[in-house]
Amino acid sequence: MILGIPKEILDNELRVAALPETVAEYVKMGFEVLVQSSAGEGALRADAEYEKAGARIVSDPASLFAAADVIVKVKQPWLNQQTGKHEVEMMRPGAVLVSFLHPAAPPNHAMIRMLSAANITALTMDDIPRISRAQTMDALTSMSTVTGYKSVLLAANRFPKFVPMIGTAIGTIKAAKFLIVGIGVVGLQAIATAKRLGGSIKAVDIRDESRKAADSLGAQIAGFDVPPELAIGEGGYAKALPPEWIERERQAIGPYVEEADVVILSALVPGEIAPVLVTAEMLQKMKPGSVIVDVSIDQGGNCALTEPGRETTQHGVHLIGLWNIPGSMPVHASWLYAHNVLHYVRNLFKKGLNKPDLDDEIVRHSLVTHQGNIVHQGTLKSMNKG
Repeated sequence: MILGIPKEILDNELRVAALPETVAEYVKMGFEVLVQSSAGEGALRADAEYEKAGARIVSDPASLFAAADVIVKVKQPWLNQQTGKHEVEMMRPGAVLVSFLHPAAPPNHAMIRMLSAANITALTMDDIPRISRAQTMDALTSMSTVTGYKSVLLAANRFPKFVPMIGTAIGTIKAAKFLIVGIGVVGLQAIATAKRLGGSIKAVDIRDESRKAADSLGAQIAGFDVPPELAIGEGGYAKALPPEWIERERQAIGPYVEEADVVILSALVPGEIAPVLVTAEMLQKMKPGSVIVDVSIDQGGNCALTEPGRETTQHGVHLIGLWNIPGSMPVHASWLYAHNVLHYVRNLFKKGLNKPDLDDEIVRHSLVTHQGNIVHQGTLKSMNKG
């Protein structure tokens, strides 16, 4: 059975889905491994290292996709400019794809339909259930750690002022005010990083336990109370709130957004479209020079004016809607992700290489397309809304 590792083609994506050390483990499992030439270059891993681990290097992406029974990727399939074909079109019918797909995000719906039409068994790494058995496969947590750290650095780089309080002979410059919306892994890492930079931090979340975690890191909690039965979903993740509660949340955070210098938006439910929490009207009230980093853009974004994959300035506010923030820190991001994928593939094929266990709880939760059908509930819900 052939496992293929293509070179990522999304702009500024430098991660790779497997490293030489994980390739060696795939070989031990019985896979024949194909790696596209220079796939690991962005993570500073050479073709020779992959060959030493037991992989065969191929230069042509089309031949890799055509041969692979299992494909492991980082980002969703895309149009390959080198071949002029979409990556889905190059996959063999019946192949298994393991990747971040963000299937609920409207910009990805056409690609998901392509996967279904091509009879690809597609599994998304961004919807691993939060259970103890799945912790080593939880790529969303791994990448969220990178994203939370890097999002604050991106904001600080674009922010036209100091972040920490600076005392000078002619006066004191106040610390920048950070607002962290969504206190999951991204939010907690963002709080920790902003604190190290000397920012003044407020944090918002609908879950009481998350607010306590933010408080323990020194953030000031901006109150917004939601009944636990509405706030907390499977595995401790936030639940998608009803529309009337989304509107209440917007009203509650509006004053905090208005006074903030930097807003990090990371409120989402895995596998579902992200709620719009910052409206155009709210953004217009922000101070010129403020920065918003919309981390949830892969699932639609929390800000109404964020443009997917782009940095723009609207009403004097700099909006960062970059899709793949972890791709800008590829060495450690690849190390984390490659090991998450290895554990996932081991679990998927625990009954044998020719017997993917689609009834496994973890696999079933992350299954997006199979036998020509779209089966992922969050994706179907999002598509029906459109």
